[in-house]
Amino acid sequence: MAQCTTCREYTKFEGGLCYKCYGEKKEQKGRNEEPGSNTLKEKVNNRWVDSIIKGRIAETIIEELFRSLGFQVFKYGMENTILGIKELLRGIKDEVALEIKRMPDFVVFKDGEAHFIEVKFRKNETFCLEDLEKKGDYPYFNALIVLVSKNHIKCISYGELKKGKEITPTCHNYLGNRSEFETDKETIKEYCEYAKKFFEAV
Repeated sequence: MAQCTTCREYTKFEGGLCYKCYGEKKEQKGRNEEPGSNTLKEKVNNRWVDSIIKGRIAETIIEELFRSLGFQVFKYGMENTILGIKELLRGIKDEVALEIKRMPDFVVFKDGEAHFIEVKFRKNETFCLEDLEKKGDYPYFNALIVLVSKNHIKCISYGELKKGKEITPTCHNYLGNRSEFETDKETIKEYCEYAKKFFEAV
């Protein structure tokens, strides 16, 4: 006679569960999928960690790119100016927290000029004003947004975003075309190859 693998009571199938144990197992699985369960929390946390890692890779590529172009690069974002605050501000939406979260990643300096740089990674190579202002007006009007994707490194100013311009896969907003930098296009292409290498599986 077939026995339940959990309670040893009678069951129809060898190696299976009885009706009662099967029901309890199904109920337990359902509880694990409810909002607030460990399973969902782990999935959300994994997505957050995944996003953090991609962002840091993109920031490192851009930091080293600007250094190789002769810029002095100063880390400026909240992770660098207020150590440990990023984790503390998760889920907090008051005005001060939002302003801290939106601090640009870098200040770059060369030939007597400084620029705020906000680095973003986007798999789909698109970026528009709504991506920057999901939580209200962006406070750094002079910032330049550098978008890293698997194929290109593009750049747009916050002022251009406010005028309705955006980055798309077919636009020509390449970092090497920015008049602010007069950058070396061959060096930028080299760093595009780094982006392709690190993001090829994304």
